[in-house]
Amino acid sequence: VADLVPLTGENRILARFGLRILQGCERPGVRALMQIAGVKPDHGVNPVDISFRLGPRINASGRLADAALSVELMLSDDDQFCDETAQQLDVFNRERQEIERHITEEAEKMIERDYADWPGIVLFGENWHPGVVGIVAGRVTRKYNRPCVVLGNEGDFAKGSGRSVNGVNLVDVLGSCCEQLTSWGGHPMAVGVSLAKVHLDVFRTRFAEAVRTAAGSDLIEPILTLSAWLTPDQIREQLMDELELLQPFGQGNPEPIFGVRGVVLRSRPEIFKQAHFRFSFDDSRGRRLFGVAWKMSGRLPPVGVPLDFAVEIAWNHFNDRKLLQLELVDWRVSE
Repeated sequence: VADLVPLTGENRILARFGLRILQGCERPGVRALMQIAGVKPDHGVNPVDISFRLGPRINASGRLADAALSVELMLSDDDQFCDETAQQLDVFNRERQEIERHITEEAEKMIERDYADWPGIVLFGENWHPGVVGIVAGRVTRKYNRPCVVLGNEGDFAKGSGRSVNGVNLVDVLGSCCEQLTSWGGHPMAVGVSLAKVHLDVFRTRFAEAVRTAAGSDLIEPILTLSAWLTPDQIREQLMDELELLQPFGQGNPEPIFGVRGVVLRSRPEIFKQAHFRFSFDDSRGRRLFGVAWKMSGRLPPVGVPLDFAVEIAWNHFNDRKLLQLELVDWRVSE
């Protein structure tokens, strides 16, 4: 789940039962990590808990310090050690988030200033941490819809990761422009690379040329594929219960995204933590539906205007209550 293994066939079955087992796991290290990450096993453990709460904290020690710390946490039977180590991993994760935020801001400025028209992008920062640049590569690839390689400083070398978009095989791309690389490997959508810093400019140019050749033409705007169109009246608890039977979602078994036409917001969305916002609207019977949009505060939908929403549907556990919640993926003004 955390490392993007296709969740189909037996993988999905093993992951589904593994999540159930994790829900009742009594390992002190696992329980301590769940507590510090805000995962409540009584409500069930889902792929989001693994991908965004537990996994990042386990990985943080390897990115910023020593991965052995996470292994020791998983193996230990000492409650005090587990509590202290889980807290340390949480600190590492917060540091990782801040480093990631800073690098992402710098990377986006570089792209908009120097590489806005490049089909494939290679970025390097002298002060960028090699353990974090893979996350940044994923972010900028999604935002700008083109393959990106993001590299950090490692002495005389630049080391980092690349991420791709649908239709561009990174392994094939690198295979045609790897002369400057000291090492590389991966799969069509994600790669790791290393090269001497003196070769950066040449590699940057050849990578862009290779992406242009692989893409065949200019990269188009990303297309959001919907699973189905729903009316607000159809968004009910029974639908969520049925969707849960399809879990766990992940690579190869993506979470359904539903389109909802003619949504009219009656009040201005509420921004929280600067980056996110909450919203609500009514169905035809006056039943109010509530939702949240993550990292979309820069794109607030207008009030009183018919809108088309693309949403995922989830449970929100709050004060021992299980409430239906919409998670906004994208929106547009209705035609």
